[in-house]
Amino acid sequence: MALLPILEYPDPRLRERALPVATFDEALGRLIDDMLETMYAAPGIGLSATQVNVRRRLLVIDLSEKHDEPLVFVNPEIVEREGSEKSEEGCLSVPGIFDQIERAAKVRVRAQDRAGEWFEREYEGMLAVCLQHEMDHLDGKLFVDYLSDLKRDRIRKKLDKDRKERKVRAA
Repeated sequence: MALLPILEYPDPRLRERALPVATFDEALGRLIDDMLETMYAAPGIGLSATQVNVRRRLLVIDLSEKHDEPLVFVNPEIVEREGSEKSEEGCLSVPGIFDQIERAAKVRVRAQDRAGEWFEREYEGMLAVCLQHEMDHLDGKLFVDYLSDLKRDRIRKKLDKDRKERKVRAA
């Protein structure tokens, strides 16, 4: 397994729409394992293939404290949404930034597992929020897109400053 570099906002590759996964093979399994390892190391609770510069409709999630309940969603689609709730979100591609975002409180998702088998399930709470957040990535959308232009501009400037400071420290 290998740690993958995570793209950071405003990298234009985060805006690319992911393509469907058609081949379920060893390479896909390795990518899934690498994405899980990268997510755990970050640390995070969800990661889309888009965030690691892979244009495929694939995401992984694990809300467990022990990192022992990984969920894999290949070619996911939301088939039903219900209610709405606001919760604080952050993103590995927008490090250190958190804000309140309104999303559906409950979702029904249809997806494939790592072997290509289709499943359909309902999710609510943090898992529903995380699924919607990661699925947005597959369509080239980030949680900052739900914020005002002013907030987005401030976030972009803060992240640019943070990147410059990291480069200076690394030199």
